[in-house]
Amino acid sequence: MSESTVVHLLRHGEVHNPQGLLYGRLPGYHLSEDGRSMAEMVAKALTGRDIVALYSSPLERAQETAAPLAEALELPIQTDPRLIEADNVFQGLVIGGMFRSPGNYRHLWNPTRPSWGEPYAEIVKRMRSVIDQARSEARGHEAVLVSHQLPIWIIRLAAEGRRLMHDPRKRQCGLASLTSLTFEGGRLASVGYSEPAGALIKPPKLLKPAKRR
Repeated sequence: MSESTVVHLLRHGEVHNPQGLLYGRLPGYHLSEDGRSMAEMVAKALTGRDIVALYSSPLERAQETAAPLAEALELPIQTDPRLIEADNVFQGLVIGGMFRSPGNYRHLWNPTRPSWGEPYAEIVKRMRSVIDQARSEARGHEAVLVSHQLPIWIIRLAAEGRRLMHDPRKRQCGLASLTSLTFEGGRLASVGYSEPAGALIKPPKLLKPAKRR
């Protein structure tokens, strides 16, 4: 029988972002109170698993999500820039507001690349590289890699042989969720998904209809 290795891709918890900005790679964005609770719930859910390696994006929200797990498993956090959020020219703008400025339209010419940020192919390359490293280190056991929604979703699409261009509203990668890649030897055998902190995830806010004049 081949040797099984599981690499869990953990999205960070909820971020304190009262201005509703697309924060991307900007520093200074930390977990909210609920986000810290999410991280604790994930740590409890994974305690007792055969996890021998823990990696994290260098951004604060990822490090803070990894911290309770590191304490529970008595593992060091290996900070790896390959797990960082995707680059985006709209970083720092209000979410949704970037589409209201005609000056931003020049960045939207190619959704397949995409033209407004880090190419999907580059995200796949760096994520695959760090997953392979973690899989080698945790061979026969499990590893956890704390990253961000877009990198996790893109590598999942690639792993499942689906096209990389997608509707962001249809990503299956909730806050503090686990996308679990199970390898049999060097072969990807299955992709699983779970939300250990799903009870704390708030439904998206609905936009209020404009008042008629």
